[in-house]
Amino acid sequence: MGIYLSSPKTDKFSEDGENGKLRYGLSSMQGWRATMEDAHAAILDLDDNTSFLGVYDGHGGKVVSKFCAKYLHQQVLSDEAYAAGDVGTSLQKAFFRMDEMMQGQRGWRELAILGDKINKFSGMIEGFIWSPRSGDSANRPDAWAFEEGPHSDFTGPNSGSTACVAVIRHKQLFVANAGDSRCVISRKGQAYNLSRDHKPDLEAERERILKAGGFIHAGRVNGSLNLARAIGDMEFKQNKFLPTEKQIVTASPDVNTVELCDDDDFLVLACDGIWDCMSSQQLVDFIHEQMNTETKLSVVCEKVLDRCLAPNTSGGEGCDNMTMILVQFKKPIQSTEPKPEPSQAKASHNEPSSSN
Repeated sequence: MGIYLSSPKTDKFSEDGENGKLRYGLSSMQGWRATMEDAHAAILDLDDNTSFLGVYDGHGGKVVSKFCAKYLHQQVLSDEAYAAGDVGTSLQKAFFRMDEMMQGQRGWRELAILGDKINKFSGMIEGFIWSPRSGDSANRPDAWAFEEGPHSDFTGPNSGSTACVAVIRHKQLFVANAGDSRCVISRKGQAYNLSRDHKPDLEAERERILKAGGFIHAGRVNGSLNLARAIGDMEFKQNKFLPTEKQIVTASPDVNTVELCDDDDFLVLACDGIWDCMSSQQLVDFIHEQMNTETKLSVVCEKVLDRCLAPNTSGGEGCDNMTMILVQFKKPIQSTEPKPEPSQAKASHNEPSSSN
């Protein structure tokens, strides 16, 4: 889906950052797509002990991914469950909160502002992505007060976005995912998926879609959306007799918790523009190879994007927007006993599995 350019837009937005516990590099590229709909967030210091990283792959427009990049981490931080130490619950609630916040007059206004911001910059920096940093005002909690106005009955956007985020606190890694962006950890060179791609043909997704009154045609929800979970896409969430997690499309994330240990090489979060071209293990192997000669993590990400970019649009793969975040843990992470493989680690919704 989507309109392709006559030649790819290969300019990249890249950045690096580090604190006392980890360092990251990221890069994003518009590629062959006519517009850039990916967004990301890299917040090294969400609080004194916590880092937040996320990738958001928009569809039908760019405003929902930008909205998530601006507000999702803020909602995690401000939730009472987070203050009580329950990171998993705060992540779950933050995903649902995105849909709530995008409704009504206030939601309409915020989405309009984000859309206008893109338009203002597009002539100067095509493919510009709003990317919050640790010191930005976006980190400050917002009460999100109700607003009266001509769009008070706005039910939310029909465009949407995936969300795949990682929260690193002390020696624990929390991964929350809705959609087909993916988080992978390399442990002793082996790739382990810490998220599951939510495609409509998965049995659990298919069952929910059909029970909610939807259908699947050609691998797409109602013949349209090739994802079973996403933030936004409010046209698929209008059954007033069902809770949010049982709608045709839901923002409900799988939340996975993993204990970090000294064997962990790095963490990758990336949109499906990468995973359409490389398996989890292929990407891990490629990163290890590049890191033998390159120390700047954003440059490693750029090499992955270049590796995935298709020479033309005839095949489809390698023609999507691409965004990738690479996280390296600073050694040592203190551990007193051998840790299980990530596939054995406790998960709230799904067990990760190694990927070849």
